[in-house]
Amino acid sequence: FRKGKSFLLDWFLRYLMNDADSDWMGNADEELTGFKWRGGANRETSGIWMWGQPFLKTNPKTGKKVAILLMDTQGTFDNQSIVRDSATIFALSTMLSSIQVYNISQQIQEDDLQYLHLFTDYGRLAMQSEDADISVKPFQRLEILIRDWAFEYEYALGSEGGKKYLDSILEIKETQHEELQEVRKHISNCFEDVGCFLLPYPGRKVASKPDFQGKLLDMDPDFVDGLRNLVPYYLGESCLKPKQIGGQILKGKDLLHYFKSYMAIYQQDELPEPKTMLRATAEANNLAALAAAQEKYVEEMEKRVGGDKGYINETDLTTHHAEAMDKAENLFNTCKKLGGSELSSQYLAKLLTYMEDQYTHYIKINKSKKLAAAQEKYVEEMEKRVGGDKGYVNETDLETHHAQAMDKAENLFNTCKKLGGSKLSSQYLAKLLTYMEDQYTHYIKIN
Repeated sequence: FRKGKSFLLDWFLRYLMNDADSDWMGNADEELTGFKWRGGANRETSGIWMWGQPFLKTNPKTGKKVAILLMDTQGTFDNQSIVRDSATIFALSTMLSSIQVYNISQQIQEDDLQYLHLFTDYGRLAMQSEDADISVKPFQRLEILIRDWAFEYEYALGSEGGKKYLDSILEIKETQHEELQEVRKHISNCFEDVGCFLLPYPGRKVASKPDFQGKLLDMDPDFVDGLRNLVPYYLGESCLKPKQIGGQILKGKDLLHYFKSYMAIYQQDELPEPKTMLRATAEANNLAALAAAQEKYVEEMEKRVGGDKGYINETDLTTHHAEAMDKAENLFNTCKKLGGSELSSQYLAKLLTYMEDQYTHYIKINKSKKLAAAQEKYVEEMEKRVGGDKGYVNETDLETHHAQAMDKAENLFNTCKKLGGSKLSSQYLAKLLTYMEDQYTHYIKIN
């Protein structure tokens, strides 16, 4: 704790807000704003905070847009937190992040690695689950950021020196205790990529000046150079990879399902065990797949039965419904899902129920379009004899014309088979008859 995480995140913000141009760091006397931070020994950030604005960037390798969300967390193991708090914060931030920056001071100690082992125990469990894909590691990128690095003569500042230093720390040796070897294997097995960046001491003014406002002119030049290289190392467009869980790429709206699932289990007094987190992740994972499949069904149905589309006959609507269901089910089945076949089948059942409910809705929409067409037919026929520019017609002729117009409208209504059963059809026919009688009263007054 008190390692300047919020301070660094504000430099990430400045980089993103200035669209990563060459002078993104700003003027030397410009104050640093964004996440709340301050110097001193006491904690500033509590819990987890997320910047309210996503930043859209394009990955030049794939051409796809990626939304960057910045997350700030309280430090671990301060004098206001118990182990449960620290484990919760670290576990949640790791589960939700594609890049997790582990911020430590001066050098990597063995207890730093032990904490990683404790916090990422979910990863071990995830790899042992029945539906685990052993080719997909549970977490993506871990970056160890070492502040106040003082051994530049051994390992150079920046990412290259950091990588060499990290490799020397994570190297497994026969002389090591079995537990130390296990910790190193665990970290390697849990993360797709593990990197390290060495950042120098920021300068005496930064460390000891109580009114320090984040101005570049108050920082040591080597630290400024380190910042200039650090931020693109994390956020450069070529480094951007979307968040994945279980090998499935997450969209922004999918995160909501994960937030809800995790919050539900963390409301308890006891720290949830890794298997509970795995279950919550599997639930959210299947829920995201369900939501995507539901959207697919609606998207396909709207192409033929949307609000701006005309009436289609029963056969075509039934066929289109079946095709939309197939596409939605196929999307659901191709999404990588955690939790095994039993959990997946529960969500597939929910999808089928949803689509049948929506189909009933589309039947009604289509029926209302048929009703509207029949109503328009009646008005069209009546306007031919009793429109505003027509002369007076005697009562007998008007009644005869009304009967003929009704026959044509009813005939149009009845030309196609009607979905939803006889009960629904009779309801709409009754509405049509009522409408025509009301309109006939109107035409009598006009005449």
